[in-house]
Amino acid sequence: MTGNSCCIEGRYGGFADKPRFLWTCADDRFAMDGHLNQSESKGSELANRIRRRDNMKRPKTQYAKCGELNIAYQVFGDGPFDLLFALGWLTNVEYGWESPDYSRFLKKLGQRARVIVFDKRGTGMSDRDVGVATLEQRSEDINAVLDAVGSERAVLFGVSEGGAMSSVFAATFPERVSHLILNGSRSKYQWAEDYPYGLQKDEAEAEIAGFIENWGEPFALLSGAPSISKDHSAAEWYAAYLRYSASPRTAENFTRMNYQIDYRDILQTIQVPTMILHREDDQWCPIFHARYLAANIPKAELRVIPGDDHIVWYGDQDRLIAEIEQFVSGETSSSSYTRALRTVMFLDIVGSTNHLAAMGDDRWKSILEQLDFNVDRRIASFDGIRIKHTGDGYLISFSGPTRAIECAKMISEDVQRLGLQCQIGVHTGECELRGEDLSGLAVHIAARIMSEAEPQTIMCSQTVKDLVVGSGLEFVALGSRELKGVPGEWVMYEVK
Repeated sequence: MTGNSCCIEGRYGGFADKPRFLWTCADDRFAMDGHLNQSESKGSELANRIRRRDNMKRPKTQYAKCGELNIAYQVFGDGPFDLLFALGWLTNVEYGWESPDYSRFLKKLGQRARVIVFDKRGTGMSDRDVGVATLEQRSEDINAVLDAVGSERAVLFGVSEGGAMSSVFAATFPERVSHLILNGSRSKYQWAEDYPYGLQKDEAEAEIAGFIENWGEPFALLSGAPSISKDHSAAEWYAAYLRYSASPRTAENFTRMNYQIDYRDILQTIQVPTMILHREDDQWCPIFHARYLAANIPKAELRVIPGDDHIVWYGDQDRLIAEIEQFVSGETSSSSYTRALRTVMFLDIVGSTNHLAAMGDDRWKSILEQLDFNVDRRIASFDGIRIKHTGDGYLISFSGPTRAIECAKMISEDVQRLGLQCQIGVHTGECELRGEDLSGLAVHIAARIMSEAEPQTIMCSQTVKDLVVGSGLEFVALGSRELKGVPGEWVMYEVK
């Protein structure tokens, strides 16, 4: 095979009794061997596939409601599975179709799947001027779009920074994800002693200064898409695509937020079949980021393909799409999971025994009833779940940490208005789902964090702090502590 060709030999749909085939994807040519080597069948299949691609109309942009926000999305294609395409950085679902390369890539995906594309909040055709979203909020955008199109389960194809929100979503809602595919993605952007692959701060600042100064011009295509860097029309389209997607200030804010992304702590909680797909010489996202993801996501499969284009629709489209189709047609995931990523909050009233002794049973009961009312009202407004009472406290779960902390702050104020004090601990981790109850190490860690908190304070773990980047929440570092019964030392933070 030469040029843009790839060869896959195996089976469709994971059934060993199916006839073997040889699939050559080069300019949409197909050759069958064995029992399927029939020229009429081959010609008919090729003609039908090309006809479907050429006749595919540009999809209409629609809007999904995510709270009060409008998230722009498009749906197209007639394949046997749903594929949600989560792109990184800046996007515009309308203007993307103006590129011959991008539109051809989308049409090829649409031959193989029902494809769902969207602009995350703050970019493209979605609501602007909404600030920079956290990973939690970006995964909520995915949820809203899947609901709007009636998709119960989908393949998540997360590209570049889109891999971060896809990973968080897959860990939190595994029942809605059949497969997770991460392409040109990384779990942390910033350099750290325990992650020497990241960018140093001065490198990030130089990158930001460069594209702000030259906003409106093609951005670093020599390294981001070397295969078309000398194509004037492609470069002009890409420059316009960025302008249609965001303003210079929005681009800067998104880049600064992305630089702080660190979701390494949740990689071990991803249970769905996962493929790390990476072009070998990607300069924007060097391959060691892919190797780290593959080493830390349970049972993840790393597939390295030739090429140096980070922008996914440039370079060898057929090879990349073939890898996706082969992966999805293989291992399938369960639609029922007993473990998922959850944010756990423990709250306890300080000195409850002394209050009871001072007030008497009737008055104390009345205060607790009012507290229950306040807590349930706050939990409902942040889509949390009260798991159970813990004496004079509560175990509460949330789908994400930003909701948990905002809820904790409001409950803390309610407690204070009742003349009481509370201590609150928050942690995000993998939990066992046992009917309406939760268990697992993450629950124990949250309880231990609460026990470390001073009266009328909210304490949380490093994981929580990392996942709420972009929320505007502020923290005070408390250093490392040993938590009773929990291995290792844990970095603690107080919510300001």
